[in-house]
Amino acid sequence: MNTESDETNLAEPPLAPEIPDVHDIPDWIPPTGIQLRKAGVQFDAVRVDGDEGRAAADRLARMTGGAPGPVVEEANGSRAVYFLVPVGATTRRVWPPGVTCLASGPCRIAFIPVPALNGRTWPLTWRYRPTGRDHLVHALLLKAALHPEE
Repeated sequence: MNTESDETNLAEPPLAPEIPDVHDIPDWIPPTGIQLRKAGVQFDAVRVDGDEGRAAADRLARMTGGAPGPVVEEANGSRAVYFLVPVGATTRRVWPPGVTCLASGPCRIAFIPVPALNGRTWPLTWRYRPTGRDHLVHALLLKAALHPEE
């Protein structure tokens, strides 16, 4: 009996590719544990809490062929999902209700939690791991993923 299928399950997001080489690991990823990174230095972030954030991350992964850029998720509390975007990508944009932009600027400092790629990082994990030094989440694609009905 043939149990294999040639069909692709579009309901499941494709797995993000692994970082191919140690030299491609961004220097902002801690070697172990969790560290806070100041927004506006290497990246900013868009935070979406709960199942809405997870659904947006998976829609974004389908839109990008499985490589949406780095997305961190939290397992406790508000179960936040952090989309790491280029510095300045969140400014001068109207984001939907429930979205928090984490950016630094005059009289404003924000910090973003970043887990190591491996080891004990609870309550944070990578929903989609970074795939290279300069690959971040595209803010306009993220905005589209947050508005699936449009």
